[in-house]
Amino acid sequence: MPDPNLLDPPQAGSRARFADGFGQRFLVTVDTEEEFDWDKPLDREGHTLLTVPALRKFQEFCEGFGVVPVYMVDYPIVSTPFADQAIGEAVRAGRAEIGIQLHPWVNPPFEEDVTAFNSFVGNLPRPLEEEKLRRLKARIEDVFGVTPVIYRAGRYGLGPRTAAILQDNGIAIDTSVRTHFDYASEGGPNYRSHPLHPYWVGAERRLLELPLTTLYWGLLRQLGNLIYPRLWRVPPVRGMLARLGLLERIPLTPEGITPQEAMRGVDIAIDEGLPVLVFSFHSPSLAPGHTPYVRNEDDLDALYDWWRTLFGYLAQRDVAPTSVREIMSSVTLA
Repeated sequence: MPDPNLLDPPQAGSRARFADGFGQRFLVTVDTEEEFDWDKPLDREGHTLLTVPALRKFQEFCEGFGVVPVYMVDYPIVSTPFADQAIGEAVRAGRAEIGIQLHPWVNPPFEEDVTAFNSFVGNLPRPLEEEKLRRLKARIEDVFGVTPVIYRAGRYGLGPRTAAILQDNGIAIDTSVRTHFDYASEGGPNYRSHPLHPYWVGAERRLLELPLTTLYWGLLRQLGNLIYPRLWRVPPVRGMLARLGLLERIPLTPEGITPQEAMRGVDIAIDEGLPVLVFSFHSPSLAPGHTPYVRNEDDLDALYDWWRTLFGYLAQRDVAPTSVREIMSSVTLA
């Protein structure tokens, strides 16, 4: 039997089902990572960890809404004591959860050149991809005292061997697939044909794929995968189609997406019967000046207002928060 391949769209009949009463839920994932200049080439040394203490405020904010955030931590994060100080107690108490995010260029062993191609960890030789995962997983267990069971490849960089590596190392859920996005021009994966619904990877059903939620909205949304890629390099046309209500791509994130757009995305996800809506954003956005989305204090206030608005709207639409633990206990093999 061939190894399962996360780069391939799932086979028919692989859609995951959930226990009666699970309904529709949402999961908040945080790409918890170092700060670096998004406009410069990647390197192993040019980063800081100034925003890690800001995780505590976001954690307290989420607890006020009964939300259990999943911090997808990478190697620099678990190499600073500030991470455990900020969220360690919440993780051990079950008010937060820890997942793995693998940024290969800052994750030992350092055997590969730092290039755009190698920044997608799935492009590395299997032994190197696996050893990087093992070291990060072991470091997380040492720091937080928990065993992570959910994984996200940095830059969404899955490869043909990643599924087998995850299964061999006790990972139960992958959440790297960014449906409706294509990174092939940079040497990465193409997820345009991958579904939004959670699905099982491989016939053995040992690995659940939980795609990040991205919706097409507008009169032409059924043609989104055909039209949108052709407009990627023509922003004025994309903007015109969105303003006319014809076509808009809406990832569920506060980074570059307005609350009104996100609520439209939530409505579509509900209409399509998605059992889990997966939200995501980058932890450096929790302090001003480290991402293009949060440049100043006003932007930071707007980010928290975005979450406040979406949490309220999700409650209004009867979409409750969930957790990795709950998802694992509710998904069925039938």
